[in-house]
Amino acid sequence: MIGDRLSAQDASFLHIENSSAHMHVASVMLFEGPPPPYDELLEGIERRLGLVPRYRQRLAFVPLAQGRPRWVDDPHLNLRYHVRVTALPLPGSEEQLMELAGRVFSQQLDRDKPLWEIWLVEGLEGDRFALLAKTHHALVDGVSGMDIVSVLFDTSPEPAAPTATGDRWLPRPLPSSAQLLGEALLERATVPAEVARTVRAVFRGPRRVLDGVKTAAVGVGAMAWAGLNPAPSSPYNGTIGPHRRFTWVRAELRDIKSIKDSLGGTVNDVVLATVAGALGRHMRRRGHRTDGVELKAMIPVSVRSDVERGALGNRVAAMMAPLPVWCQEPMARLDLVRQELSDLKSGGQAVGAQVLTDLSGFAPPTIMDQAARLMSRQRFFNVVVTNVPGPQFPLYLAGRRMLDPFPMVPLAAGQALGIALLSYDGKINFGLVGDYDMIWDIDELADDVRASLAELADVAGVRLTGESARVEV
Repeated sequence: MIGDRLSAQDASFLHIENSSAHMHVASVMLFEGPPPPYDELLEGIERRLGLVPRYRQRLAFVPLAQGRPRWVDDPHLNLRYHVRVTALPLPGSEEQLMELAGRVFSQQLDRDKPLWEIWLVEGLEGDRFALLAKTHHALVDGVSGMDIVSVLFDTSPEPAAPTATGDRWLPRPLPSSAQLLGEALLERATVPAEVARTVRAVFRGPRRVLDGVKTAAVGVGAMAWAGLNPAPSSPYNGTIGPHRRFTWVRAELRDIKSIKDSLGGTVNDVVLATVAGALGRHMRRRGHRTDGVELKAMIPVSVRSDVERGALGNRVAAMMAPLPVWCQEPMARLDLVRQELSDLKSGGQAVGAQVLTDLSGFAPPTIMDQAARLMSRQRFFNVVVTNVPGPQFPLYLAGRRMLDPFPMVPLAAGQALGIALLSYDGKINFGLVGDYDMIWDIDELADDVRASLAELADVAGVRLTGESARVEV
């Protein structure tokens, strides 16, 4: 039962969700060729569900909030509810697909059913089709989400035979309310002792214990200092509604790497410098003064070990990184970002975030609920920027090659803009999601991202390729 219980971090995404802040991660995936027939798509997904059993499960909530929810088999699973088909009107442009994605991503997932949906979108111009995928953040983080994609798709045009058993799936009986309550109370009485034994097994010897405590203390202190310095006011923070706008920006991974090779730093440094430049442009065009303004980006950091790959749930910590939107000189902006990120990594802020998350597992669910809601109302950051590494080889669905995936990160309360990046098969694509009313000019912000990247490429002497090559500084 413990293995089916949501972790404290997974459950936190349920606590902070409300009618306006939907906690599902999502993506738009473009494929070449004609779309597969709907029944063929259903059959292909059904064959693979044994490899991702959480997709056949829903949440069971413990009475009186005496424990975190459990995953249980859904005896009423209906794939035709979770896999849907729609079509774009003529001409079937990418702009129409973006508008559709914004509408689909604005709809909250039903907690009484397995927490995922896939939409097959026909009628996309250029002999293409698209999939829109939504999965609740309580089920996956960005990295494990990519693991699911790798399972559901093929690595060659010829579909591979599923490795899971093809026998008919029989759901386990649903637990009663009394059983859910009894299990939760039993775990609360016994699990801390198991955790203590695990800790003793991990920290063998006093030196390792002291080193672990020291690292954790430094990290928690760094997180506490970040929390004592709230993020400044910005056009990206305020009361959001339930509706979303979604758009994307294509870039070539080799271009980003060429820029960092020329100017120094890492791919993440170049990405954050690009985002900082784009937000500065956007704010100034809206009439906001940016002199001396340094926004804060919350950067999720995966702490998933290699042995945990393929496991669902969340294994992420976070860093609060400054975005110097005041700096209009691209090289100087990159230098500032690179130095700040280096200081944050050496300061152990991500370690501190993970320690605090682990400690939350000992808090009663009712306290965790209130704490998560309180934290979501504080302005610790202005915008989320997440960069997920994807497979650097093509994936296929029913023999059709995936051309471009565009990721979406959910918006929490008070957060009107999210930026997600996903690298795939030589590309690195930006997915921009915004509150429908507050970020009405999201297409212009996408142009700002393109222009900011072009600025850095110009300074680095890098000639951009692909879609980015058509952008003028």
